[in-house]
Amino acid sequence: MPEAHGFDITVIGSGIIGICCALEMAASGKSVRVIDRDGPAEGASSGNAGVISPWSCVPQSLPGQWKSIPGWTLSKDGPVALRWTYLPRLFPWLVRFLASAQVSRVGGIADAILALNRDCPELYRGLLRGTDHEDLVRDSSYIHVFRDVRHADPELPQWALRRELGVPLEFVSGDEVREIEPSLSPEYQAAVLIGQQARTVNPARLGQVLAQKARNQGVVFTRALVHELKSDVSGAFNIRTDQGMFSSPRTVVASGAWSARLLKPLGVRIPLESERGYHTIFASPGVTLNNSVLDGDRKFAASSMEMGLRCAGTAEFAGLDAGPDYRRAKVIARLAQRMLPGLNAEDVSEWMGSRPSTPDSLPCIGPVPGHAGLFAAFGHGHLGLTQAPMTGRMAAAMVCDQPIPINITPYRLDRF
Repeated sequence: MPEAHGFDITVIGSGIIGICCALEMAASGKSVRVIDRDGPAEGASSGNAGVISPWSCVPQSLPGQWKSIPGWTLSKDGPVALRWTYLPRLFPWLVRFLASAQVSRVGGIADAILALNRDCPELYRGLLRGTDHEDLVRDSSYIHVFRDVRHADPELPQWALRRELGVPLEFVSGDEVREIEPSLSPEYQAAVLIGQQARTVNPARLGQVLAQKARNQGVVFTRALVHELKSDVSGAFNIRTDQGMFSSPRTVVASGAWSARLLKPLGVRIPLESERGYHTIFASPGVTLNNSVLDGDRKFAASSMEMGLRCAGTAEFAGLDAGPDYRRAKVIARLAQRMLPGLNAEDVSEWMGSRPSTPDSLPCIGPVPGHAGLFAAFGHGHLGLTQAPMTGRMAAAMVCDQPIPINITPYRLDRF
């Protein structure tokens, strides 16, 4: 039997998305429990590159991009890795991914990404206010660097799309960017600076500070592995875990890459993939970056953090259950030494986490069709850190029957 005293809302997942959802719901006067097998921000939310990017708007799938995919997957240093035994299971998702690159769809997807991202630095500052840890989020540029100047051509579709949407861009030569980031290799001949960005110097600590703020507002964090969701005759959801049964009238699934597994037994099928990413941390790097820097050729980002220099990237498709392949992290380490010739690579640690990726680059936010009282907040792919504050506001508005701050239509689950 479920506990006698439940909470108004249960959030399943204590990553940065779940934490922001819980904070906003508690601010609306609701009692909130968060359930996760791990502690707050210990999963994928801890291992990202720390980029808080209000101007990110380019979908992962673009017209003509399919031509690059074979080369990316076949190269040992390529940005995409595929375990070929997994391809039959990946294929339906991949078909949807390629279909989302239609010219008629890309503009709408870009608008929807930007709507979630646009105010994120200020939203984070609001969430951090009063914690004495406001310095966890800092102003920054996001610098994309290239060895070939043609990749920084303002007329390329990815830059043209950004310009149309008002993204602040500055196109510079490699020598100019080395005035900003002196540690960068002279291999880079061009760069694009995206201004008005932010970054966090410790993604895990950011989540943990916000989780403590949520606790101060009455949110309860419970460590338990969720096995099953099931509605009862009263319309509430019973949540079966390895620590017993919990219940609440309203439940939010914010379990990242594991969310689709929870919903599938309810007859809700979402094309969600585990897009596994890796990072390498150089604990005593000997160099410092003033901004977040993306190697636009190799698709990995580097940022100076409290624990050292973190380099993060790779999109590996192998499913949720496969073990890590730390050769991917070693590739990133090797590429980082090319990016930053003065880098000290003696003290290194490695990590792998699963991004929850939809084929159209948009998260699933909204009511779960056919299940009153059940809501979704997952599928943010590469942009979970950036999109968490607005997702939290949207989820709280839905669950608490308040006006939703932006149009929810592009993120609805029934679009699939």
